[in-house]
Amino acid sequence: MDGTITDRKKRLCPGALEAILGVEKKGLPVIIVTGNILCSTKTISILLGTTGGLVAENGGVIQWGDEISLLGNIEKCEKAYQHLRKFHDIKKVEYSSSRVSEIALHRTLPVEKVKEALKGWDIEVYDTRFALHLTDPAVNKGTSLLKVAKNMKIKPEEIMAIGDSENDLEFLEVVGWKVAVANADPELKMNADYVTNNPYGDGVKEAIGRFVL
Repeated sequence: MDGTITDRKKRLCPGALEAILGVEKKGLPVIIVTGNILCSTKTISILLGTTGGLVAENGGVIQWGDEISLLGNIEKCEKAYQHLRKFHDIKKVEYSSSRVSEIALHRTLPVEKVKEALKGWDIEVYDTRFALHLTDPAVNKGTSLLKVAKNMKIKPEEIMAIGDSENDLEFLEVVGWKVAVANADPELKMNADYVTNNPYGDGVKEAIGRFVL
């Protein structure tokens, strides 16, 4: 969501909303895959009118229908965070009490320093350019998207995925058509089948208009 269907200030792009509504109107379900907490993800799904499953907290939590599955281990993430605090002044983001599978931190420290401080720990560190995420390496957006797709009886190769940051690499890898918006990380662009000419939500509108609508 952040940096893909929103701009850099986390404001929803009208073009992305229009495109998503157009897809759903055709009877094609949109799945939201994000690093945001589940309650936020569910609220945005309702506002956007999406009918696909939900992948929240970078794959640590999924929802399909009324069924919610917790996949990530927040205890190992919390221990890593407490270790990190011994060496660096770093704090959790707002509403962290609602996170159940990972830890999200303010970007007051370069991600390289976080990775160095947690070297040897069983932790994955993602920089989404909105927050730093300490996640359980046993899950990611890709593995969780596959679970949601299976529940929906959708083949991974039938999915087009759109992303912007390094935590989107895994879920782009498992789908049939990979799209990176123009503002995406260089590595994501290198692994994409298509890179949009436009950034943020305008890029989403461009991709959906070209390949779906």
